[in-house]
Amino acid sequence: MAQAPLQNPLQQEEKDTDVLIEQPAKVVLFNDEIHSFDEVIGQIIKATGCDTAKAEALTWEVHTTGKAMVFEGQMDNCLKVSHILEEIALNTQIEI
Repeated sequence: MAQAPLQNPLQQEEKDTDVLIEQPAKVVLFNDEIHSFDEVIGQIIKATGCDTAKAEALTWEVHTTGKAMVFEGQMDNCLKVSHILEEIALNTQIEI
């Protein structure tokens, strides 16, 4: 009986990593009692590039419900958005 060739563990890890990076993910922003509405609105605009109206709506959702999904996209973009939001110590989470 012939055995299947062994796959290099490093190749498998790279394949797994590629799948995670390409899989859609979401950035969730959580409410806090530290930042003003204007600070959060400005940081959402900086992080996502959305317009003021969208940033205001997201900020209101965070305020009233405790959290909001502020961005959805590939993992590498979610990491960038999350990093920018966290520049002013906003609390975020990336969900897959």
